[in-house]
Amino acid sequence: MNKLDGRVALVTGASKGIGKAVAEALAKEGAHVVLVARSREQLSVAAASITNKGLNATFEVADVANSNQLENVILSTAAKFGRLDILVNNAGLGHFKPASELSLQEFDEMWNLNMRAVFVGSKAALPHMTRQKWGAIVNICSLAGKNSFKGGTGYCATKWALRGFASSLMLEVREHNIRVVTIFPGSVDTGFSSMNKRGETITQPEDVASAVVFAVTSPERTMFSEIDVRPTNP
Repeated sequence: MNKLDGRVALVTGASKGIGKAVAEALAKEGAHVVLVARSREQLSVAAASITNKGLNATFEVADVANSNQLENVILSTAAKFGRLDILVNNAGLGHFKPASELSLQEFDEMWNLNMRAVFVGSKAALPHMTRQKWGAIVNICSLAGKNSFKGGTGYCATKWALRGFASSLMLEVREHNIRVVTIFPGSVDTGFSSMNKRGETITQPEDVASAVVFAVTSPERTMFSEIDVRPTNP
C-alpha cells in the first residue's frame, strides 16, 4: 500500500520542471494528482507521462496569478473528488536585475505569482483540509528567501515574504492537523533562470520532489516545516 493512497493533490506550475517532478512523485505514492498550469499542450504531455506509467493524474488549465481562476480550479477539484489533501504552491517566476532597472510591472508580476497566488490558493484550500482534519500545504520557495544577492531585489522580496507567510500560517492551522511545509531549493537543473547552474552534479527536479514526498508522508505527529535543498558539491 502506498502512503498517499486515496489522497488528492493539486500542483501548480506542473507542466514542467520541479512542478512536473513533484506531481509524478506524489502520483507514485498513490495520490491522484491534478496538474495546473497555463499551457494545455505542455500539461497534456506532462499528465500523459504520468498516466502512461499506470498512475492517476488529470490536468486543469489555469493562470494561478488570476485569483478567480485559481479559486475555481481548487473548488472544482474538491467538488470532483470530494476532498483536497495536498496543495503544492510551485508556480513562480523571476526577473533578475537591479532595483534601478526593475519595472513596476515586473515587480507586480513576481508578487502576484510568487506570493499573492500562494495566499489565494492556500486560503481556498484550507476549508477543505480543515473539514477533513488532514492536509498539507507545500510551498516551493527558494534559498533566495533566506539569502540576498545582486539583481534579486524584487525576487528575493517575494520569497522572503513567502517564508514569513508560511511560517505564520503553519502556527495557525496545525491544530487542525494541517501541515505547512516550505521547501527552499538552491540551484536546480531547470530552465527557470540563466543564473541556475546546470549539470549532473546540480540538484535535479526529482530531488526537490523527493523532499516534498518526505515531508507529506512523515509520521502525522511530526512536521518538517522548512527544508533546504542544495547541491552537495556543485
